Amino acid sequence: MPRAIRGVLIECDPSIKSIIVKIDSDNHDYIIEDLDEERVVVKENMVAQLKKKLEDV
Repeated sequence: MPRAIRGVLIECDPSIKSIIVKIDSDNHDYIIEDLDEERVVVKENMVAQLKKKLEDV
């Protein structure tokens, strides 16, 4: 049976996206799909936590 993961499309500058990819590279907890240099799909339940980490950076 296929499983689905709810995601949120994030559109941002390439510089912000590179920070998101760097944050995700530790545990792969955030990104579902890396679409192109300005778009990424992130797990819906992790958006608030990702925003907090971006603010910290």
